[in-house]
This record gives sequence, C-alpha cells and structure tokens, in this order.
Amino acid sequence: MHRAWILVCLVLCMNVAAARADELADKIEPLIDAHDGQVAVAIKDLKTGQSYEHNAQKPMPTASLIKLPLMIAAYQAMDEGRLKADEPITLQESDKVPGSGILTEHFSPGATISLHDAIELMIVYSDNTATNLVAEKVGLEQAAELMDKLGCPETRMNSMVFRRDTSIFPERSKKYGLGSTTAADMVKLLEQLSQKKLVSEPASEKMLAHLYGCDDKQKFPRFLPQAKIAHKTGSINEVRTDAGLIDAPKGPIALCVLTNENDDKSWGDRNAAEVLCGRIAQIAYRHFSGDADEIAQSVPDGVLKIGSSGMLVEALQRTLNARMKPSPDLGVDGDFGSMTEGAVIGFQKSKGLQANGIVGPETWAALGALVEEGPEAPEPDEVNAQALTMQPPDSLDGPPFVGCKTWVIADGETGRILCGHDEHEPVDIASTTKIMTAYLVINYAQQHAEALDETVVFSKRADDTIGSTSDLRAGEEIAVSELLYGMMLPSGNDATVAFAEHFGKRLAPGGAESDVDSPRKAYDAFVGAMNATAEKLGMADSHFSNTHGLTDEKHKASAADLAKLACAAMKLPLFREVVGTAQHGSKVKGPGGYERNVLWKNTNHLLGIEGYDGVKTGTTTAAGACLVSHGRRDQQSLIVVVLGAGSSDSRYVDTRNLFRYGWQKLASSGGAQ
Repeated sequence: MHRAWILVCLVLCMNVAAARADELADKIEPLIDAHDGQVAVAIKDLKTGQSYEHNAQKPMPTASLIKLPLMIAAYQAMDEGRLKADEPITLQESDKVPGSGILTEHFSPGATISLHDAIELMIVYSDNTATNLVAEKVGLEQAAELMDKLGCPETRMNSMVFRRDTSIFPERSKKYGLGSTTAADMVKLLEQLSQKKLVSEPASEKMLAHLYGCDDKQKFPRFLPQAKIAHKTGSINEVRTDAGLIDAPKGPIALCVLTNENDDKSWGDRNAAEVLCGRIAQIAYRHFSGDADEIAQSVPDGVLKIGSSGMLVEALQRTLNARMKPSPDLGVDGDFGSMTEGAVIGFQKSKGLQANGIVGPETWAALGALVEEGPEAPEPDEVNAQALTMQPPDSLDGPPFVGCKTWVIADGETGRILCGHDEHEPVDIASTTKIMTAYLVINYAQQHAEALDETVVFSKRADDTIGSTSDLRAGEEIAVSELLYGMMLPSGNDATVAFAEHFGKRLAPGGAESDVDSPRKAYDAFVGAMNATAEKLGMADSHFSNTHGLTDEKHKASAADLAKLACAAMKLPLFREVVGTAQHGSKVKGPGGYERNVLWKNTNHLLGIEGYDGVKTGTTTAAGACLVSHGRRDQQSLIVVVLGAGSSDSRYVDTRNLFRYGWQKLASSGGAQ
C-alpha cells in the first residue's frame, strides 16, 4: 500500500510538471511564431529541474555571447596554473579592433592591464580588443578542447574578433561568424556555474561576478529591473543573443535565447529580437516564481541587512557613498555584505541612531531621497514648479519631418542643393562609400575601355574582408565589368578591396605609380585616389580611409558631398546601368579551372518602385541606415541623401517623403530649378 501511494504521488508530480511545462510553452511559443527570424530557447529552473526547450540543440551564431565560453577557458587555464589573473598584458596599436568596448577608443598603445581586467572588460563591456587579448593568452584550440570536455561540442569560438584570418574552423566561420553554440549547451554551462562546479568554486564565484556586471540592459533585464541577472549578450546586424542566470525568488533560472536571420536589424531600443529576449526572460521569471500576486508578496518590506541583495541595496550603497563624508567608497554591486554593514553602522552613529547595521524606517528617513543611477533627480517641488516652454507651432511650409540624422535634396542634373538638414556635417557613411569606389573604376574605364575585360583575381586579403560580401573566394577570378555588380548590388566589401588592389597602381595620385610595388600599397594608392577625386569634385566635407565604408574615425562625408558624387557618377552610363539593376547573375572561375554561378541581389528596395533608378544603401552601427537615391519624373531628376536613419525601413520612408516634397516643390515652381 505504501509503495502504491508513492507511485501515485510520483505520477501526480510528473503530471503537474508536464502541465507547468505546457503552460510555459503556451506563453512562449506564440511569441516565437510571431517573430521574423530563427529562434532557439532553453530554460531550466535549477531548483525544481523543470525545463523548456525550443530548437535547443540547433547550432546558432553567438555574436559576442561566445565570450562567455572564452572566459571559462581563461579561468580553467588559471586554475591549472598555465595563466595568472594578475598577468600583465601590454596593449599594442595592432591589437586594436573596432566595435564594442573601450580599449580601442580610450586606451593608448603601451597601456598595461591584467588578464583579470581584460576578462572584466570582455564580459562587462563586451570589449572586442580585450577579447582578442584574452584569446591570445588562452588559445582558441584550447578553448575548443575545453568545450569538448564539458560536453558542448557545438560551442566554438572560431576566430579572434575582426580577425577572420585567425580562424581555426574556416567553414564554421563562414556559416556562423565569430562563434557558435546551442541553447542547450549554454544552459548546461550556466547550471554548472550556478552550482559552483564550473572549473572550481572560487573560479565560478569570480565568473559570476563578471557576468553580474554586464552592462547590456536591452535583453533579459529589459522587463526585470528588480532582478539580479548574471548574463552575457551578443549583437550583430541579424543576430541577437543572451544567456544567463536569473536570481528568482524561488531559486535561480538558467536561460538562453539565440536568434538569427532577424528581419529587424535595427539598433534602437525597440529591436524585435531584443524585445523577444526580454519577454521570454520575463515569462520564465514569472512562471517559476509563481503568479503576479505571489511575486508581489515576495517583494522585501524595505528592511535591509546582511544577506540582502538587489536594486534597493544598490541604491543604498550609492546613497551611503554620496551622503557620508568621507565616502566609504562601497562597491555598488547589490550585495549587502560586511562592508555595507560597516558603512550603515557608521552612518547610524553619525546620526545618533541605534547602530545595529539594519536599515529600517529611521535609517531611511535619515538618508533622505535615494541616489539613483545616473544624474541625481531634483526635488519634486522644484520639478513641478517648472513651466513647459512652448515652441512655435509646426510650420505648414517646409520639408517633411524625418527621423534621420542628416539629409539633402539635390538637382539630379547639376547636383545643386535644393534643401537639406545638417547637410554639410561630416558623418559616418557606411557602404555609400562604394559610390566613390565604383566611380573611380568606371571613370577609368571611360578612357580605357579594355579595362572592363580585364580579369580580377581575388586575393586572400579581399576574401577575408569582413561584413557584406560578393561571396567570391581567394583565387577565384572574374571580369572587371562583372565584379562591378558584385560590389554594388550585394554591397561586397571584399570586391572593393579586390578593385583597389587591381587598379591602385594605375590610379595612384601625383604620378606615384613607381612607388606601388605591393597589393597593400596598391590599396593605399586607390584610397589616395578617392580623396584626390573628392577634392576635384568639391567634396570639401569628406575624407576616405577605406574603399568599403567599414567604420573608421576619419572616414566621413556629408550628405551634400554624397549628392555631388552621386550626380557625377550617374552621368556615367555604365554606373547607371549597374546601380539600376535589381539582380545579376555571373560565372566565376576558380583555381584549377572549376566554375560556379553566383547571384547578386540589389540591397536598394526602391528599385521595385517606378521612377527610382539607383544609387546605394549603407548600414553600420556607427552610421545607422543610409541611402543615396536617384529618381526621375517628367524629364526631371532628383537626388536624395538620407544618413543616420534608425532602421532600414525608416530610411526608405524618409527618402520617399523627401522625394515627394522635392517633386511638389518643383511642380509649384513651374519646374524651375
């Protein structure tokens, strides 16, 4: 009878667990189904063992999330004595790579940091340069071997950041980029970390400290400001990821969300994949913590003491640092430990309160208004007494309101500026740079028609160029006339490098051809020709540092200058033909004589609308979404340049609104330009 009762209880428990899992699926899967992109999810309540998975075994790109496994490998090496936490690392200029972080922009060559600090920068600020410094110490092969030992064979850091030539898994690099993993792998690692079994207990505690400091609040923390989360994120254009441990009222939750091929590639705070990560984290938190009423009842009563944690403790620590003289310089980590207790006791003594180290109503009253993160808010009476300063009403005249940073409308025949906003401000311009690259090649071919039939052989350097690609490989060859489509339609960064290496010597400004004796110098000579041509065209607000538009501090142009360039380029028949083509197929020949077909599709979505016939899109984190476009109507033409739009969709909306305004202005003036 006793055994039968135990079996009944087990069955009941299993049924309850299954029902709870179904309930979680019912909440999450509609969000996944509605999302435009690939999604993989793994969730596990580490106290009860209840879990949920969706595509959890599917390998997916990680973006910067792969820095979490690299951190594990670094601590494994330290635990084994192969590395030391205080081991000094000297930053060289050659170590610096673009993207997230602070080392590249704010540290000078020769600066020395410890391995521990490099890991902190890698996790907290997702610093790309710090990541490469750590990877050099650990070794990519050793990191991969450790993941194999931990039962995570799909978790791989393929290369160093922005150093494709260092890839130890070239095929995986092409498929996944920087790294790959599965949602199940991440949750497995996080569970061991929570149990303090990952590497060792001291190492686990240090790794958790790094992860709690992650400054990306746009994914898991988005809808859980009250929760402590130890996590690492990753973001590139079409990939958004997050994995971490959520400290829930009833116990920790391990969670990983991987997304890929997202339709929304925007960088604002409303990115669909990042919102999805936040919603899934919120659902998991509420599901495993009980219903909303239960969670509300579990909120602390405002009394803090040793062992308390959370955002209120963070506010207490900031307030003690601000109110006490001298400041106790507490770490704002949200953990009420002995240092915080000591500061509380000191504050209570200074105010004549019972010095017990417990923060209750009397201590809160003595502290006054809490110091929040960021600038301290003024007193309510001061704010509420301020009257709103009214601006004049919107004018019924003038151009439409648009969301981009800077724009211009120009006469398509003369390049004369008709109107604009901050049109002479030099800004990042992304791949609209390729208008100049193509202009140089096609302009040269105007005087040397045979150049279009020349064969361009792709170098390894061209093949290794990061970002958007023509998808040609090292050693493959193609005619100049065909490669123009590979550069301008899919926005092939690699094609721009191939062109520069091929034509750089002939285009070297100032008769410096004799000095060009290597592909590297040919590339530099081509960039020099870009700047010389910009000067000839009167592009006074522009400077080119590369052929493709990848972010560089000195690589800038203004909307007005791009309008001048587009006007000149659109006068070349071959240029007009290329940029007005929606798609183009070509055949390339490879080493040994093989052939393969390639298909290039134009990134300019306006080509599907009658009246638009070019010119070029561009998108990077620094530049935002950009578009230089040309349109014709009633024997007239306009050029519209939009730079710094918030998303791909908004650049098209801004552009079409500005074209409409431009055509209306021309009509009202009788067509006079």
